[in-house]
Amino acid sequence: MPRFRLAVACATALSLLCPLPAPAEVMIRLDVSPQWRQADDVSALAEVLEAWLDAHAPWPRRATPPRITLVSAAEAAARQGLGASFQRGRLRGLYDPQRGEILLVTPWDRLKAEDVSVLLHELVHHRQAPHHFYCPAAQEEPAYRLQDQWLAERGLRADVNWIAVILDAGCTPRDIHPD
Repeated sequence: MPRFRLAVACATALSLLCPLPAPAEVMIRLDVSPQWRQADDVSALAEVLEAWLDAHAPWPRRATPPRITLVSAAEAAARQGLGASFQRGRLRGLYDPQRGEILLVTPWDRLKAEDVSVLLHELVHHRQAPHHFYCPAAQEEPAYRLQDQWLAERGLRADVNWIAVILDAGCTPRDIHPD
């Protein structure tokens, strides 16, 4: 027994004199609804995301689902035109309310949560389309919030400049000078 006490005392003293760095925190987060990973195609994936939106979005699902098309960045930019001045950074998705069409910019991978969240964001716009907003940018904040919530359930965060989104959502002119 004395050897055991001596070994414990030595180990305690050694740990006080030469502390080891704390082990890195390991965080394992299970996807609460992994059905999106099992979708065979974009239409099946959209249906999984629509079910999630049914439970989380304030706008109801529309009777007609949107058409979903993969396009190049150049084609998406041409379709976007000048009407969306609130767009910042790389264009990853676009919703065309006149055509009821979602454009996903390639490269886009249905197995990557960040890419799937772009589809979810555009599905929100499809739900918003029949409703009134003071300006197109006012639709962005709730769409980004839902996108961020979906990603957070998977241990991720949306890469969003929240200050810019909130300012744009206010629908106020940017260059206001008194006369």
